[in-house]
Amino acid sequence: MMHNPSDTQQPISFSSAVTGVVQDGVLHLTLANPPVNAISAAIREGLMQALNLAEKSAVIRALTLRGAGKFFAAGADIKEFDLPPSEPTLPQVTARIEASVKPVIAAINGAALGGGCEIILACHYRLAVEKAKFGLPEVKLGLVPGAGGTQRLPRLTGLDVAIDMIASGKTISAQEALQNGLIDEITTAENLTYAAQKAAQYHTGKEPRRTLALSVQPVNTEQTTAKILAKARGRLAPTETVRLVSLTATLSAEQALAEERTTFLRLRESDEAKALRHVFFAEREAGKHDLPAGTVPRPVATIGIAGTGMMGSAIAVAALAAGYQLIGYEPTQEAADAGLARITALLNKQFQSGRLSEQALEQQRANCTVSADISALAGADLVIEAVFDDFEVKSELFRRLSGVLRDDAIVATNTSYLNPDELALKISNPSRVIGMHFFSPAHIMRLLEVVNCAETAPDVLTTTLELAKKLNKLAIVCGVCEGFIGNRIFSAYRREAEFMLEQGAWPHEIDAALEHYGFPMGLFAVCDMAGLEIAWAKRKRQAATRNPDEPYCNIPDRLCEAGRFGQKSGRGWYIYSDGKRQADPDVTAIIEAARFEKNITPRPFTPDEIISQLLKAMANEGEQLLREGIAARSGDIDLVLINGYGFPAHKGGPMFAAQNHKEH
Repeated sequence: MMHNPSDTQQPISFSSAVTGVVQDGVLHLTLANPPVNAISAAIREGLMQALNLAEKSAVIRALTLRGAGKFFAAGADIKEFDLPPSEPTLPQVTARIEASVKPVIAAINGAALGGGCEIILACHYRLAVEKAKFGLPEVKLGLVPGAGGTQRLPRLTGLDVAIDMIASGKTISAQEALQNGLIDEITTAENLTYAAQKAAQYHTGKEPRRTLALSVQPVNTEQTTAKILAKARGRLAPTETVRLVSLTATLSAEQALAEERTTFLRLRESDEAKALRHVFFAEREAGKHDLPAGTVPRPVATIGIAGTGMMGSAIAVAALAAGYQLIGYEPTQEAADAGLARITALLNKQFQSGRLSEQALEQQRANCTVSADISALAGADLVIEAVFDDFEVKSELFRRLSGVLRDDAIVATNTSYLNPDELALKISNPSRVIGMHFFSPAHIMRLLEVVNCAETAPDVLTTTLELAKKLNKLAIVCGVCEGFIGNRIFSAYRREAEFMLEQGAWPHEIDAALEHYGFPMGLFAVCDMAGLEIAWAKRKRQAATRNPDEPYCNIPDRLCEAGRFGQKSGRGWYIYSDGKRQADPDVTAIIEAARFEKNITPRPFTPDEIISQLLKAMANEGEQLLREGIAARSGDIDLVLINGYGFPAHKGGPMFAAQNHKEH
């Protein structure tokens, strides 16, 4: 219960999520809604109560605001995502903070994101610890900031920085925030309370610096805007962000804030926002696994990488970045030297781009060795094999690892198509074998398919999931089947696209429809980039066991027979002259010949028909994966296609999108 404040430092409870203590005339408020202090109704109510008390109190002359734990406040409370906004709304809270006659100081102890960032923008002075981070990532949920973010940020940072920050949803450091005017001061974590008290006392009795009263310098934002809109690829939220931020230069604050709120509420109900909310919740669900009670991960300090080619060296860089000791292995000294050079080159590139400090570079290089002696892997707690995707090659490696590794050392195979259950039989104690299917480039791509084999022990699975988290990967657990989740669905929709070619569509039409839908690149262009010979080799391997009654499109085979292997050979589905992709009359002739052989009268396809058929093919294969128990949830399938295959996140993934397409 609230009472009259005094300087006794007795805690005052303003709500279940906001408490305060008065010291020397300053009311220090703490937001506490674990784990990230999301802006819940209890936080909003508590802040309003505290501001009411401060306004009436003769004792309180200023207020400070900080978060409990490691966060200041990170975004909206997801429990309220699909509920209508309840009062007091966040815009009411930020307006009230800014209008306070007594100075409100933001003492930023950690990440201030989304609604948390909008609260600090409304404060009159902002000081932060060195590790604080700032961002307005609403665009990632198909939204715009709805509590003044689009109007307050540009008044502090300028239009260019604000457009870039809000439309990309990126997070910036305290140092960047200080440089661009978002915050006023950086202090140490130990000094934060003292510095906030000093700042509050300094501003007591002075007219608060109200953010919305600041003027905006008109500047040419065409370049920044063009860059943002080019990346938006049909998304509403980035486009609306640019429009709203630009209003700061033409409308009054009151009019622009009203427009921001209207836009926020409209976008909240959009298909884009619903799809991105689905993706958000799917990621939370993907982290939940049914493991026997008491399952604990095995300790992993040293990781072995058997095979340091392009994939293996990139996996090595991801492991080094996570702080692991790394032992690479190649069968010859020449290959080992080349592997170490590849890893070092990737580390140097990160250093040159500023993603790695000199100290971190030296540390990671010191943590890395590559040996031509397989017994060097004896000290590894977990070995990831990344050798050529051939069963005999991998089997031989597994047999050799069996004689070197400790019996409890985990062995992960990075195969794309081979059966890890069969590989597991080539090593002693197959319960320690698991699949880790990385996506290229492995140090950048976030997706990791974790293949739970027939014999995999529960603690091996939980250790691998723990490792994935440390490697900063989105781990999706799946069962064993040809191509796992991603490649199996990719094969299904590629097959459907090839059948459409027989029916009358052209490669450039299918690619244009996919790019318009939001894919960064069309299907046939992707195949050309990856190379057509890998899938061709797989089809030849399977030819003897293929069901002759099943439809089969031989157009890709004809391309390969003609030496058209994609970009690397200068021609595939397209011809590449001067680096430009163009339709090729020779491919047209191959497709027409295939239609003639099957006596097909071609018909035109609209872009919507193309997308509908491809979505249906993906969703049907996804349903099959769920029935077989290969995928646990339809959301997992959506995440794999979004994070590994360029499916546009703002469409929610193939399972979500196919359902939506049906309803529309």
